[in-house]
Amino acid sequence: MTEKRSFGLPSAKLVAIAAVAGILAGAAAVYVKETGSGNGVLSADAGQCAGTVEKAATLKPLTTGDVAAMVAIDEPRKLSPMLFKDAADKDLTLDNFAGKTLLVNLWATWCVPCREEMPALNALQKDMGGDAFQVVAINIDTGTSEKPTAFLSETGVDQLGLYRDSSMAVFNTMKKQGLAFGLPVTLLVDDKGCLLGSMNGPAEWDSAAGKALVKAATNL
Repeated sequence: MTEKRSFGLPSAKLVAIAAVAGILAGAAAVYVKETGSGNGVLSADAGQCAGTVEKAATLKPLTTGDVAAMVAIDEPRKLSPMLFKDAADKDLTLDNFAGKTLLVNLWATWCVPCREEMPALNALQKDMGGDAFQVVAINIDTGTSEKPTAFLSETGVDQLGLYRDSSMAVFNTMKKQGLAFGLPVTLLVDDKGCLLGSMNGPAEWDSAAGKALVKAATNL
């Protein structure tokens, strides 16, 4: 049973938002006006990403309920390196997480659905994070790390690392490739860095539906 949280929307409301997002392709997300430019490119890679379309097809029956807005890929897509930073200001790309299935989530402190979703992502990482799977939540607030750091501390989000891209280039890359129009946006990525699915809008990621999708994607 999901732990009751003192912060954010009641679970039933997030479920309703997710259901609406599934019908309207993420209409619950907060629209973000593009600024700056992207720092990576998404491209088809039939060799390196062989089998991902078939894998994504097996996940489609699990994109229901809380995660109904997750859209499975229909062609091989390799995520090229997109630059962001860790809490120590060290440059990272998703290649630093090679070997793990990832749930890559973009969020901002000014995005209300993002703030509501963070405790569920935190709980998912606590329950399922490890050598095979990780939640990589990337904050795109401009300016310093003061606001996102304070938010994570105040809301008890203690299982997620602080990853940041104050230039918003990661978001712009996803937007240009038709994967994002607002926040939050979440990508499901396999252990080779190949895209399995994308989702606009929030979800109760620590729900039974969320965990079932992650479990299947990770082969747990």
